[in-house]
Amino acid sequence: MADVLTREQRRKNMQHIRAKDTKAEVMLRKVLWHCGIRYRKYYKELPGTPDIAITKYRIAVFVDGDFWHARGHEANPGEQIQTNMAFWAKKLKRNVERDREINQVLLEIGWLVLRYWDSDVNKDCDACVKDIMRYLPTSR
Repeated sequence: MADVLTREQRRKNMQHIRAKDTKAEVMLRKVLWHCGIRYRKYYKELPGTPDIAITKYRIAVFVDGDFWHARGHEANPGEQIQTNMAFWAKKLKRNVERDREINQVLLEIGWLVLRYWDSDVNKDCDACVKDIMRYLPTSR
């Protein structure tokens, strides 16, 4: 199946996809901040550069994009793609593998890893915040 966009249109479209400060990340950060939870954004001291690192409690939070991290297609990444399937399958498979590797490394160095899908944060941010709060000491 051919792409419905021209090469220039596809390029412009892909350039506007955010890697940082997505709507879901910003929403989650704002709610955490208003709850009094202080954090670091894109903490480069940790492997994988977590979107949110609550350093005081050693919690790394990632907000993963549904497409880029193959939500619902972890077993067969790229199956939802219609064009250039070999490229996308390889890319998405590697993203999923990298997520697992990063989780393992962070766990080994004593960090708790929490991962949320951006669509889940967009639908019910409060539920994600409540989940994060479960891991914080009650006597903050």
